[in-house]
Amino acid sequence: MKKPIHLILLLLVTQLTFAQQDIRVVTTAVPFLSIAPDARAAGLGDQGVATSSDAFSNHWNPAKYAFVKNDTGAAISYTPYLSKLVNDIFLADVTYFRAIDERSAWAVGLRYFSLGEIQIGERPADFINPLIERPNEYVFDASYALKLSDKFSMAIQGSFLTSDLKLDSGNNDSTSASTVAVGISGFYQSYEVPYSNFSGMWRAGFNVSNIGPKLKYEDEGQSDFLPTNLKVGGGFDFIFDSYNKLALSLEINKLLVPSPSEPIPDGDGNITGYAQPNDVGVLSGIFKSFGDAPDGFSEELKEFTWSLGAEFMYDDSFALRAGYFNEHELKGARKFFTLGAGFKYNVIDVDLSYLISAGRVINPLENTLRFSLTFNFGAERY
Repeated sequence: MKKPIHLILLLLVTQLTFAQQDIRVVTTAVPFLSIAPDARAAGLGDQGVATSSDAFSNHWNPAKYAFVKNDTGAAISYTPYLSKLVNDIFLADVTYFRAIDERSAWAVGLRYFSLGEIQIGERPADFINPLIERPNEYVFDASYALKLSDKFSMAIQGSFLTSDLKLDSGNNDSTSASTVAVGISGFYQSYEVPYSNFSGMWRAGFNVSNIGPKLKYEDEGQSDFLPTNLKVGGGFDFIFDSYNKLALSLEINKLLVPSPSEPIPDGDGNITGYAQPNDVGVLSGIFKSFGDAPDGFSEELKEFTWSLGAEFMYDDSFALRAGYFNEHELKGARKFFTLGAGFKYNVIDVDLSYLISAGRVINPLENTLRFSLTFNFGAERY
């Protein structure tokens, strides 16, 4: 059987282009799940596990929906990908949420990643009337959030994922792959606390997402781990008066999949790189991910990414944002600054963001303007 071409790894994991023996980048299936789908989070350095609740909480921390301001809301976002090279690769997101009562809410969302059009052919004559393929991937999420106290909530999430990267080779032996996943999250938001010259509010959150069976494209082929991920973060809002507020936040992420540790030799016996072990189960891989790096604890620390974000809000209608994202040089080397802005007009929120690369890896989203729209309906809860 012919194994389908994993084009998405080439597009998303650009850091592999400079892979060397001492570079062990953790890779997974469907890596598009790690792309920030909305402009607000993207403007804050790709973070959202402990920021204030919004319509896109379904991706970052579904437990935040228990603290959502409006009864009902919907949001859409569009992210061009590799826009310097092509114009038909993109990530789109549609989300809808609804509060059930003062303590609970539910949400559904669809994220769709298109790899554009690919012409199939080997001879010049094949491109006169070319066969066009449109590989794509998508995930459908549903979540339920419940307040366990006035300050703390938790949520569960279920996901259905499909990865259709097959290219027609004439024998129709490659298929798309589908699987399911679950996640659990928590969110803490304090009451407003008065200080000497300002008031403040503390926030904290965690999210363990994409826990599910490996993705497998064919019966006898190798299966790939889902991007099971742990997010933890915290933040503090400086509330200067009824108009001005500054929110600062920190987020830490780690993929809960095994580290690449299996040597890949070339024909002369030299090690050219490392691969992930294929005989490790999903649950055992989650626990092993905290202590299986070949160079020990020092390498495990390098597999953590972190980001800082700042959001200034005026009168809950205008926002300025900035952020920084950092990944170790030997684990992907993604380093970038982000800028963002938000505007509110009646029931519509418009958010924009822009990414500036700060590392040696060319980011596919560098110098790309991203935008999101949120529609808030119903009465305000808070």
